[in-house]
Amino acid sequence: MIAKIGDKVRIKTKDREILGVVMPNETDTLVLKLDSGYNVGIDKRKIKKTEIVEKYNPGKEGPLKTKKPKKDLPEIAILHTGGTIASKVDYRTGGVVSKFTPAEILKMFPELKDIANISSKLLFNIWTEDMRFANIKKIAQAIMDEATDIVEGRSGVKGVILTLGTDILPIVSAALAFMLQKLPIPVILVGAQRSSDRGSSDAAMNLVCAAEFIKQSDYKGIAICMHASSDDKGCHILHPCKTRKMHTSRRDAFRPINCKPIAKIDYHTRKIVYLQGFDVYDPAISEKLALEEKVGLVKTYPNMFPGLIDAFKGFKGLVIEGTGLGHMPAASQNKENKLNIKIFDAIKRLIKSGCVVVMTSQCVYGGVQMHVYSKGIDLVNAGIIPAKMLPETAYIKLAWLLGNYCKKGAKKDIENVKRMMQQNLVGEMFEVIEKDTFLI
Repeated sequence: MIAKIGDKVRIKTKDREILGVVMPNETDTLVLKLDSGYNVGIDKRKIKKTEIVEKYNPGKEGPLKTKKPKKDLPEIAILHTGGTIASKVDYRTGGVVSKFTPAEILKMFPELKDIANISSKLLFNIWTEDMRFANIKKIAQAIMDEATDIVEGRSGVKGVILTLGTDILPIVSAALAFMLQKLPIPVILVGAQRSSDRGSSDAAMNLVCAAEFIKQSDYKGIAICMHASSDDKGCHILHPCKTRKMHTSRRDAFRPINCKPIAKIDYHTRKIVYLQGFDVYDPAISEKLALEEKVGLVKTYPNMFPGLIDAFKGFKGLVIEGTGLGHMPAASQNKENKLNIKIFDAIKRLIKSGCVVVMTSQCVYGGVQMHVYSKGIDLVNAGIIPAKMLPETAYIKLAWLLGNYCKKGAKKDIENVKRMMQQNLVGEMFEVIEKDTFLI
C-alpha cells in the first residue's frame, strides 16, 4: 500500500527507523512531520520499508459555534494580517490554513475564552516582508474603527490584538505608533516564531499573554508581546519603536534596544510586573495616516560607490545606516580612497535637491553622536541629520513626517521635517541609555 499525504508511517532505512506524518513534496525526498513538530527529509532511494501506522482521515468537522459573550469579561478584537500565529498545517493539501473566525480562534487557543470575549476580523493574509505602506495604512484604519467607538462614547473593545508575521513586525509597530497617537485602548502586536502545529510553538503563549495584558492593564497605545525567554515562563511587553528581531528562529527573538521592556507577564500565574513607566493621557486620537513612498534606507560599507547615493535621485528622504557614531565613506587620505570624495559630493547633491538625509548607526546599541570626529562634523555641515534611534524606526518616522508635514515640498516644510526628526515624538529616540539595558 502506497502512503499518501497525511498518513502516519514508520520508515525504515539502513541506519534508522522514523515515525511521522507524510508531508507534501514533489522531489525525491520523503518529508515527514515528527511528533515534535519538526520536519525531516529522507532520500526515497534509501528507504528499505514503509509501514502505514495510521491512514489519514480528515473526517467531517461540524459547524463551529461561537458561545454567547460572558458579561463579566471584556471584549478583545483580534485583527489578522497573516503569519503563522493563527495557522496550522492542513494535511489534505499540505498547505498552511489560517483560522480567523472567533469560534476557530477559540478552538485553536481555548485559554482565551476565560480571558475575554473575542471578536475577529481578517484584514488580509500576506507575509510581512511583502507589506507596503498601503497595507500598513489599512491596518491603521482598522484600528481606528475599533478605537473610535471608545472616543465617541459608544461601547467598544477593551483592546486590540494585531497578529502578523514577525519579519518586519517592529517596523509596522513603529509606523502605527506614529500614525495613531493617543489611542484610548491598548493595541498589542503579536507574532509567532514557530507555527501553531509544532510542539515548540510560541503562538498560544504570546496570544494569551497579550490578552491578559489588555485585560489587566491601563496601558494605552501600541506595544509588542513576544516570548521573554526561550522557555515557556512568560512574555515581554515591548516598546513599539525600540524593539528589534534579533534572531531568525528563537522564540525570544524580539529584544528591547537601549531600554527595558515595559512589562513582563508570567504565563502560569498571569501576574504582570511593570519594568518601566508609560504615558497616561486623556484619550483623543491624533491620527495622521500618510506615509511618503519615496523614502529609502541604505547601509554603508567599505568600498561603496557614489552611484549608490545617486540612485536615490528624486527621493524625498534617505536614511543612512552608518558606522559607529554615524560615519560613512566620505573622505580621502590617500590615492587609494579618492573615490570617497565623490560619495561625499553625491550626498551634497542629494541634499541640495531637497532630499532629507538622516544618519543612524549600524551598531544596535548606543546612539549616533556626529560631533566627536571631524568626519561626522563634515557630514552634519553638509546637511545630514543625526537620528538617535534604530535605522528602521528612523526610516518609518521620516516617511511619516514627509507624508504628513511636507506634502508640497516647500523649503519651510522640509526644515520643519528636519527639526521634528530630532524631536522625541513617541518615545522613539535614545535620549538616556541605561547601562544595564545592553543585551538585556
